[in-house]
Amino acid sequence: MAEERIIRLMKRVPLFAKMPDSEVSQIADQCVRRECKKDQVILVEEELGQTLFIILRGTVKITRTSDEGREVIITMLRSGDFFGELSLLDGKGRSATVVAMEDAELFTLRRSEFLLILEQYPSISVELLKVLADRIRKCNLQIENLTLQDAVGRVGSTLIHVAESTGYSRGEAWVIPKLPVQQDLANMAGTARETISRIMALFEAGGLIERDGHRVIIPDFSQFKSDYRTAVHHRDEGGKSADKSQV
Repeated sequence: MAEERIIRLMKRVPLFAKMPDSEVSQIADQCVRRECKKDQVILVEEELGQTLFIILRGTVKITRTSDEGREVIITMLRSGDFFGELSLLDGKGRSATVVAMEDAELFTLRRSEFLLILEQYPSISVELLKVLADRIRKCNLQIENLTLQDAVGRVGSTLIHVAESTGYSRGEAWVIPKLPVQQDLANMAGTARETISRIMALFEAGGLIERDGHRVIIPDFSQFKSDYRTAVHHRDEGGKSADKSQV
């Protein structure tokens, strides 16, 4: 039987959250533990894949490469998330590249075993569909943010996405324990690293965020989501020229 820590971590994954510990333990016993170092490439876009990855500890980034060769970060996943499921379902190549953003501990499950588990526990299929639907909605929102918003909107939306993906709530505030480096934020927002620096400074000057090294606190997350554009544009007299440079 899997150790208690593993069962607890596995039950953070939506697929297994509602299952009894005994059943989660049986699934965990079929998994193989894998450790990854920071910046290690875990999956490569378009390569064939036969494995599901479950994140027990750490954070990874999901990326694709543009036609110009630029890295575009689709999202970030942390403990309790999983990836690699699309190749398991359709047998095709990986849809993106996955890179560890910090030292990570993963569980891997082969396609043949995963499909058997889906047959044995139909409830997992339902939860899988819910997760995939949620990811599609978030991707649609990200596409909208990148195509319809100016630089301030893209950076603000990216910060919200990072907070919800890797942070946690603390009352009305939201805490991001370790903000990604500015180049990673720029790759997510479709903008320049210098613009990330400038707009984050405006957020901080306006009291919308607080920074302590790589740790970021958004004191009033609901207010930030509704007011950051107005607050920053009001303070930033040079906003229009900066926005043009990020197209």
